[in-house]
Amino acid sequence: MINTVELIGHYGGDLTHAQSAWTSTSRELTPEKRERIPELLKMLAEKGHETPFEKSSLHFLCTVDQATHIHLLKHRIGVSVNAESARYKELKEDRNYLPMDWPDELIERLIVHNKRSDMLYHEALHELESILGRARAKESARYFKAMNSQLTLDIMFNFRSFVHFQRLRNAPTAQHEVRLLASEMLRLVKNIEGNPFEHTIKAFGL
Repeated sequence: MINTVELIGHYGGDLTHAQSAWTSTSRELTPEKRERIPELLKMLAEKGHETPFEKSSLHFLCTVDQATHIHLLKHRIGVSVNAESARYKELKEDRNYLPMDWPDELIERLIVHNKRSDMLYHEALHELESILGRARAKESARYFKAMNSQLTLDIMFNFRSFVHFQRLRNAPTAQHEVRLLASEMLRLVKNIEGNPFEHTIKAFGL
């Protein structure tokens, strides 16, 4: 299976960011101030005055492999992540990510490995339940799951944290899978109807 991402909600945009910045003077909107929004956002981004960009939010639903899940958790700033739990429930649906850049022979070996791994997971959960109890069995059996097994994640960024994520994970040095995810997230945001984040995206050079 492939990793997937869906933009399930958003709040705010260029106007929200500009009005937040204008709170220190006057939030009153005039045609002249509206025209200044692109220039204002560019100045804020360039000078590192980034708190106004925390006033918007981007909400995603993702299905990703374990390694990508770890990269989403590490080095994050202001990001809310809630993941499907292999500790509290049995993973009855066996989902595994298959790298798109591997040769067919290795993909076939990985599929065989996943089938064996998933079988051992379910067998261990059943066998351990009578010994350790249902709760501990679910915790322990997941050790048989491979790193490419997939979980569904609920992720929310404010735009400032989204910029940090894009700079960190949508970069040539980032892990391939998380870079693809970050790139798709950015594409989805750029294609929101009405383009509410147009000038903010340009201000940060995304």
